[in-house]
Amino acid sequence: MISHFFPVLSQRVSHVLYRVALMMKPQVVFVLGGPGAGKGTQCSKIVENYRYTHLSAGDLLRAERGREGSEYGQLIDSYIKEGRIVPVEITINLLRKAMEATMQKNEKNFLFLIDGFPRNEDNLQGWTTVMDEKANVKFVLFFDCSNEVCINRCLERGKSSGRTDDNRESLEKRIRTYLESTRPIIDQYEKQGKVRTVDASRSVDEVFADVKAILDKEG
Repeated sequence: MISHFFPVLSQRVSHVLYRVALMMKPQVVFVLGGPGAGKGTQCSKIVENYRYTHLSAGDLLRAERGREGSEYGQLIDSYIKEGRIVPVEITINLLRKAMEATMQKNEKNFLFLIDGFPRNEDNLQGWTTVMDEKANVKFVLFFDCSNEVCINRCLERGKSSGRTDDNRESLEKRIRTYLESTRPIIDQYEKQGKVRTVDASRSVDEVFADVKAILDKEG
């Protein structure tokens, strides 16, 4: 009787664990900082060393802009060229689809780095409205860097990146947008005790040493 009971119990436990995995909310770290602060570089290093999936809001928008038949392509293009922030509905839709696709492939992949989002109050309100019940924001990883260092890095990157917005005119607009729109979002999360700040003006390895210490502590 007992030997018959244990396999049934084991099956039930497996089923419950499977259901829990399916119900697992995405656990999100927002990665913020000025253009050229090294967000993408550090996210790549995090992915190499931890079980995070890196989603860049900017990369998703650029991919959608270039996708044949996209209904948003032209609109995204004009916003990016002008250094303005793309409407939140478009960005959140792309982020949500990317997270769902990742978790459908493997339900264990529920840790996400969302890089370059939320970039303004509209982004934050949109996320709260659409995603608050669907994802949990663990904390904000903030790469703090002077404007001049950010601009110089982007100009250097622009020599090989092929990005149309890696030029001084677009960069100055992007920096201005960042200071006016994104810094207040970081300040809001700071008041909630949810910001982990890293000095991003140093070398890649020095910055990652601090990032690693944060992630090892936070999980």
